[in-house]
Amino acid sequence: MSAWWRETAEGVRISLVVVPRASRSEAAGVAADRLRVRVAAPPVDGAANTELVRFLARALGVPRTAVAIVAGPSGRRKTALVRGASPTAVEGLALPPKAPVARAAAPD
Repeated sequence: MSAWWRETAEGVRISLVVVPRASRSEAAGVAADRLRVRVAAPPVDGAANTELVRFLARALGVPRTAVAIVAGPSGRRKTALVRGASPTAVEGLALPPKAPVARAAAPD
């Protein structure tokens, strides 16, 4: 178990730092015991929180209703509770994305 997430009886709690207005939504590594997540939405009228919930649900393979922001809804530092996520999937959020495989040139 990492310092940025922990398994509880309710589900998995994830400590986050959210960076709004990114070009795309993605996990961007771990810093200061929090998972850094860039979201492609502005921090206006809850749009960034909605995008964060959508991103986490998709990345962890759970329905959006299984993801809740339980602390820090109006700040960059948040805690999310995810029900039904496997610890392996949560740990995988901190891994760098896979680089595309280069294809060999076709012989002439």
